[in-house]
Amino acid sequence: MKVFNISNGNTLSVSLFTEVTNTKELLDSMQAGTLEPEVAFLNALLIPDVFPLLAAAHKTLIAKSRESLTTRTLHSELVYNYSGSKHITESLKRCGISDSSTYVLAARFNASPDEMKAVEKLVNGKEIGLEELEGKADQAQIKKHYKISGPELEISSLTDAITCRIAARDAL
Repeated sequence: MKVFNISNGNTLSVSLFTEVTNTKELLDSMQAGTLEPEVAFLNALLIPDVFPLLAAAHKTLIAKSRESLTTRTLHSELVYNYSGSKHITESLKRCGISDSSTYVLAARFNASPDEMKAVEKLVNGKEIGLEELEGKADQAQIKKHYKISGPELEISSLTDAITCRIAARDAL
C-alpha cells in the first residue's frame, strides 16, 4: 500500500493486487452498495503508472468540493474520471473491475491504516508493489481505449497521453 497526498490534506491510498479470485463478489457488493469500506477497484491492466490515477483523483476531489459529482459515490467518480470517457456506464465497465479481473488496483480516499487493512481483507489476491504497473499494463488496450496514436507516442509517453485526456475531457 502506498499513500499519496492529493490536495488540501486529502490522501489517496493505493494497493495493487494480482491473482485476484473474488472480483465477482467485489463487483456484486459494489453494485449493491454494501461494500465496506467503500473503495474504488480499477482494472490495473489499463494503468501504466500511478500519475494518471492521481490526476483523476484530483479531478474527483474538485468535483466533490463543488458538489458536482457525476456518479453516486466519490470512489465510483474516481473510476469514471480515470476512464477519460463521458459515458458513465461504459467508463465503469471499462476501467472498473469485471467478473473475470485478476489484476486489480484498489484506491481509497483519506483511508486510515485500519480501513486499508479491511480493503486488503476484502480482496482474495496477492498484494504487489506499484512499480509492477508499467510492466503489466496492456499497452494495446490502453492505446485503443484512449485513442492514442503512434505519432503521439513519438513525442510523449503513454502515461502523459492518458493524463492529458483525463485532464481535458470536460473541455472537449
